[in-house]
Amino acid sequence: MWFQDEARFGQQTSTTKVWAEKGSRPRVVKQQQFEYAYLFGAVCPTSGKTEALISPLVNKDVMYCHLKQISQSTQPGRMAVVVMDRAAWHFKDGVVEGLENVVIIRLPPYSPELNPIEQVWSWLRQRKLSNRIFASYDDILDQVSEAWNAFISCADRVKSLCFRDWIKLTS
Repeated sequence: MWFQDEARFGQQTSTTKVWAEKGSRPRVVKQQQFEYAYLFGAVCPTSGKTEALISPLVNKDVMYCHLKQISQSTQPGRMAVVVMDRAAWHFKDGVVEGLENVVIIRLPPYSPELNPIEQVWSWLRQRKLSNRIFASYDDILDQVSEAWNAFISCADRVKSLCFRDWIKLTS
């Protein structure tokens, strides 16, 4: 079972709390530009496996490429059940044409709390991608890739962050 979603990262980053001397007011810069990259991510909470794709846009073609990655990483003879939200560029429930080992299950509308990968986006934003400046689109790609690789470097982190939410959903 895979939980899939995509998130936008770019020059309009979020600001988070920072350590500072008591009584001081540290400054954090905020960019005004509007360049973004979209990170398509999927997590298997039981095995800790992940798949990701970074794209300058979101559409069905990019979504299909991401599902193809998931399909190829699934063991032969097994089915990949992919749980996702109802974004316009997502596929309908059922088997994806051309990817016979991928089955889509879509979550109810307006229910991001049911998708454990939402925790991944929070982790990336809070720990790796907040309070920073991106010089260019290539810099965004590098930083997002570095953040994703830092997240997946520990399979236990992947499992613990997503598995506890998955257990809540199945109980």
